[in-house]
Amino acid sequence: VPMRACIRRGAQQIGGTCVELESRGKRIVLDLGLPLDEEADPCLLPAVSGLVSPDESLLAVFISHAHRDHYGLLACAKARPRVFIGEAAARMLEAASLFWPETAGLGETEPLHDREPIRVGPFTVTPYLVDHSAYDAYALLVEADGERLFYSGDLRAHGRKGKLFEQLLRQGIEDLDVLLLEGTTLGRPGDETYPTETEVEMQMTGLFEDTPGLVLVWASAMNIDRLVTIFRAARRSGRTLILDMYAAVVLRATDNAHLPQAEWPEVRVYLPRSQKRTVVRAEAFELSRSFAARRIYPEQLAGSAAGSVMLFRSGMMRELEDARCLEGAHAVYSLWAGYLGEDRQKPFHEWLRRLSIPVTVCHTSGHASPQDLKRLVEAFRPNAIVPIHSQVPERYLELYENVTLRADGEWWPVGGAS
Repeated sequence: VPMRACIRRGAQQIGGTCVELESRGKRIVLDLGLPLDEEADPCLLPAVSGLVSPDESLLAVFISHAHRDHYGLLACAKARPRVFIGEAAARMLEAASLFWPETAGLGETEPLHDREPIRVGPFTVTPYLVDHSAYDAYALLVEADGERLFYSGDLRAHGRKGKLFEQLLRQGIEDLDVLLLEGTTLGRPGDETYPTETEVEMQMTGLFEDTPGLVLVWASAMNIDRLVTIFRAARRSGRTLILDMYAAVVLRATDNAHLPQAEWPEVRVYLPRSQKRTVVRAEAFELSRSFAARRIYPEQLAGSAAGSVMLFRSGMMRELEDARCLEGAHAVYSLWAGYLGEDRQKPFHEWLRRLSIPVTVCHTSGHASPQDLKRLVEAFRPNAIVPIHSQVPERYLELYENVTLRADGEWWPVGGAS
């Protein structure tokens, strides 16, 4: 029986992605994501045999990248099938789990390496390193029974590794039966292009130069591209970057000497109260000691405010106010702007208002623009495009030819998908 596919979750939503593939009675799973705005719960596991109790026909789970909407239900998969994920991504999640327990539960994993095929049963899976807001992210080419399916994972062309996207277009993927294509940005209103990370860097540089006091940047510590952007903008404007210990630990776990590290002269490490409690609770004193030479303490913040950029989270509001280091400060919000309008951000807005701290959004999407997705389709010329990771799968019908809409839970032949 030729290879067949089933989108278990993700045919009509962003996040919670899970795809099951079957060939000759053997199966693999691509991603085991937690739906957005959900807490990890075994009840949310898709109906894939071999996740909860052992089933020898389930050979492996392949995780495209370290975002919870792609790996977040792994911890509920008690049967522990083989799990493949990028090597650095696994290290980062392990390191982050001390400060952010939601990243725990990865367990034993085996590494994905760019363009190195992995053979499991009848399947050959070839990972392709892609540009995304998650570090060490992959698209996956799956081959079995002479058929080929390419799962885009999450990807973009405008980040710091945009050349990976261009390389993918140049080399193409020949004779593709199915392109399982993410379309996160397709339903979004407004401009269809996104600034590059370098443009975000220049915007931040201008802001940093114009701010008399401390710059607070609210960004994800797992978005390594953005940490590089913030570091470069800080250096351009002659400021020191103050990382919280969580971000410093994640950067260290990348094992990449080219990325900003706590040991660099332009970098300091601050331990917020909440992270301090975590260190004490976990008795992770060895870890905090390893940053001792780079630490900056609350009583030093006021004196270095005008020459610093500080990674910030809303949990730090009170202690920064207590440190009296916010005279002339400016807040930079470097996450999806939609979050800023949510009710849970009201205390943050009130805090900014009370202290007369202006806030500016400096961000770009982790996902490819509609134009870049179109370029990918034109380069690959697949027999069929199947939408995934999009709230508007019907938009694909307007944009591309050979689109086949599939429902969650529907099995379909990869070779006859169009």
